[in-house]
Amino acid sequence: MRPEPSDPWRAFLRDLDHALPGPVLLHCLGGFVMTARYGMPRPTADVDILAVIPRDNLNILLTLAGQSTPLHHRHRVYLDFVTVATCPDSYEERLTEMFAGAFVKLQLFALDPYDLALSKLERNAQRDREDVFYLTDTVPLEVAVLRQRYREELRPYLGNPAREDLTMDLWVEAIEERRGRSR
Repeated sequence: MRPEPSDPWRAFLRDLDHALPGPVLLHCLGGFVMTARYGMPRPTADVDILAVIPRDNLNILLTLAGQSTPLHHRHRVYLDFVTVATCPDSYEERLTEMFAGAFVKLQLFALDPYDLALSKLERNAQRDREDVFYLTDTVPLEVAVLRQRYREELRPYLGNPAREDLTMDLWVEAIEERRGRSR
């Protein structure tokens, strides 16, 4: 992993870092993590944020670097606070710092690859499945770990677990089919 993000993220995050009144930690997921942490060649215009620490900095962050702010217009990327993603229960214990030491006040942490994949389960859009298959191929993800983490740390918190069970079964089937073809 690179010690700093590539542009436009580097310039955007440096400008944000300079504007912040104090230290801020961000738990990140989505396309930004897919590209910056796991190397997926997919364009994205936002940094999806799951948590901000300290929490009272959320409004400051969105005012400085959210959609339609001067930083967004200057760099054509922005921060987006995600309110609909469900992540495994203990994801915080597995976060990995991205770009350690690259910024003075800003620290970005990425979901581990299993938690990142599982955060996409409920939405299950084509892009989400492509992300999961990319992680499966490049990390590589182990199906047993994915299933176990789903069962123990995500399923109890889902609104429609029967539907998500089916989605998980379809993902596993597709992963195993992909792996069978690659041999």
